[in-house]
Amino acid sequence: MIRISTLAAVTVAVLAPSGGFAQEPRAVATYKDWSVFVRDIDSDKICFAAAEASDKSPKSVNHGDVFFLVATWKSGAASEQPSLMTGYAIDQKPEPNIRIGSDKWEMYTSENEAFIESGDEEQRLLRAMRRGADMRVSAVSKRGTATSYIVSLRGVTAALDRVKRECG
Repeated sequence: MIRISTLAAVTVAVLAPSGGFAQEPRAVATYKDWSVFVRDIDSDKICFAAAEASDKSPKSVNHGDVFFLVATWKSGAASEQPSLMTGYAIDQKPEPNIRIGSDKWEMYTSENEAFIESGDEEQRLLRAMRRGADMRVSAVSKRGTATSYIVSLRGVTAALDRVKRECG
């Protein structure tokens, strides 16, 4: 299960607007390995499901906190947007990638986060997440360290359904 205080601190930095009033994320539910949070920002509301990486490689390096998130804004600014958040700056090349079974997705980076480029690929990923048992994510740090993570998908379907109810 996610350490709620750690995730709340991480998401404050990531989901914070460039001004205005924002509350801390509030945990609303946990479904096996996934937790659901909501956060009010100005006149909008962000809802997201999150899971912490259950395995981090190589073991000899400090990865910081590593989470996979799927966020939806009540206003419709974004809907079911998957992202990877790490405790370090991610290099752009090679692109981070996700594998679920034999399916693969490449991501683009922004500092310590990685995202899927197109909405169609995001939806393909979300469908695979709902069917899969775990997700394998690989990235390279700006220092050149190749990293890999395993994120459990146990509970993701219920968590994504709850996000939709909260912000849909």
